[in-house]
Amino acid sequence: MAKARVKVPKSVKKGEVFEVKTLISHKMETGQRKDKKTGKKIPRMIINKFVCTYNGKEVFTSDWHPAISANPYMAFFVKAGESGNLDFTWTDDKGKATKKSAKVTVTG
Repeated sequence: MAKARVKVPKSVKKGEVFEVKTLISHKMETGQRKDKKTGKKIPRMIINKFVCTYNGKEVFTSDWHPAISANPYMAFFVKAGESGNLDFTWTDDKGKATKKSAKVTVTG
């Protein structure tokens, strides 16, 4: 389906707020355009849900709609608690999920 990229700092201090950046390659077809050859509408196919968990706890979620651009970029902030994984899931209209993970090391 799509190729996802994430960028998080490798190491942060406990209690520090750090930025998470994500980018996923996806056409994000809105269902409004017509195929130039057939004249029929191209079916809608967008990523409609994004979720980020930090050590299993949901820290960010968003619902996306057809107005989201192709290859959507998302940036948000998370407070460092303990070392662990950030897990990202993008889900499309057909229920197919693209997943990516990143490790964060929290120092004292």
